[in-house]
Amino acid sequence: MPKPSYIKAEELRDIIKDKAKIPRKDYLVVDVRDEDYQGGNIPNCVNRPSDNFTDSLDALISEYSQVPKVIFTCRQSQQRGPSCAIAYANKVNTDQNIHVLKGGMGGWMQKYKDDSELVENYTEEEKWDF
Repeated sequence: MPKPSYIKAEELRDIIKDKAKIPRKDYLVVDVRDEDYQGGNIPNCVNRPSDNFTDSLDALISEYSQVPKVIFTCRQSQQRGPSCAIAYANKVNTDQNIHVLKGGMGGWMQKYKDDSELVENYTEEEKWDF
């Protein structure tokens, strides 16, 4: 069973900007924010809200178990992201690299909100409390 580990924002940035990497094939970002998903997200991420994550877990594994690197995130990556990453890791039956984005979407937005390759749908700066 793979054990989730943290990934730094800079490392994920480099993966996303690597034109040789295909989103949802070479890596997958799973954003588990609930109603707070509005306001901006990482392009090509999959939103699986934490409030019903266990209900969508089998489908997520079925669709993406062949992706070698899976990165979970939420607002701060302190509770929801790590919890969902652990639930995924406990159920998946592969040798995927499972990570949690250190600093979550709050840290990500603070660093990369102006880079359209790294953030889409950014609309509510006051929401992020910079």
